[in-house]
Amino acid sequence: MILTLFIITGLIASTFLFMQQSTFGSNPTANRLDRINRSPNYRNGSFQNLEKTEVMREDASYVGMMSDFFNKAKDNIPPKPLPSVRTDLKALSDSVPTIVWFGHSSYLIKSKGVTILVDPVFSGNASPVSFFGKAFPGSDVYKVEDMPDIDMLVLSHDHYDHLDYLTIKKLIPRVKKFYTALGVGAHLERWGASPDQIVEFDWWESHHVATDIDMTAVPARHFSGRSLTRGKTLWTAFALKLHGYSLYLGGDSGYGKHFKEIGDKYGPFDLAILECGQYGKDWPAIHMFPEEVVTAAQDLHAKTVLPVHWAKFSLSVHGWKESVERFTKRAAEQKLNITTPQIGEPLSVGVNYPKSVWWNY
Repeated sequence: MILTLFIITGLIASTFLFMQQSTFGSNPTANRLDRINRSPNYRNGSFQNLEKTEVMREDASYVGMMSDFFNKAKDNIPPKPLPSVRTDLKALSDSVPTIVWFGHSSYLIKSKGVTILVDPVFSGNASPVSFFGKAFPGSDVYKVEDMPDIDMLVLSHDHYDHLDYLTIKKLIPRVKKFYTALGVGAHLERWGASPDQIVEFDWWESHHVATDIDMTAVPARHFSGRSLTRGKTLWTAFALKLHGYSLYLGGDSGYGKHFKEIGDKYGPFDLAILECGQYGKDWPAIHMFPEEVVTAAQDLHAKTVLPVHWAKFSLSVHGWKESVERFTKRAAEQKLNITTPQIGEPLSVGVNYPKSVWWNY
């Protein structure tokens, strides 16, 4: 999430602390904090990126950022409700990994009887209060009630547009295991998850989930925090080996040298799911510009790319479909295979990749 929004939601969160304290989660303590303190990625009281990363560029001004934020592109919000496809998620085909995207960074993966849900946000907004960060009309057609029972709930980091209190509270009774970054489990426990439901990763740590399922947490270039707290929990992406397929589950990340290292270690990937949206000139290190998404995919040795982190929330100043238009243009120039499903439209890895230009509706 961009710095401007982070500041605004932080101020809102502080104002409404006495009303909605639970939504913010909890800072790590006890054994979890001890493990954090021993992490090579935790220094000077916070987690650090692999390379120098400023949340805001050095010569940017808060005044300028706020001016841009309140003078967004005229098409920052879709002119009418987004189209979507209604899919029965409980009857989803799964002979190969099948993915249904719900807008922004939320998606479901079904493979040979295993159900995986990633960064679910189904409450209708991406902030700790209901009147800010609302979902675009038409983008919020899927709810918790539409989800099947979840074997693996994967969380990349603790920003509000990826870790949603109301959604998690409803899902906890239906989730076997949470897989997330180091420290994020403190939020989950505060909200009612039991410690034995939670598996936390530091970067480069792997976990053998089940037969033919292995997960490795890999670095991302970003930051973390809810309210005004920053860097107390880790942010991550995941390399997932799933029933003979390799998937890259990308959390939020600016472009950096880590993509090539990940690609060299764990690629090629049959499908890379990469953030493509909510970028800006004042925070170039923590979110990729659309053209950089293509370069990251090439570094990862990705055979196909699914662009996410767009089509649900306005968290930046650019047009709502600008990111996908710039991304698809560069991908075509580089002959990179991509898939652009509608919200709710299934894709099957290596078999069926929707490619419609649905955003021109």
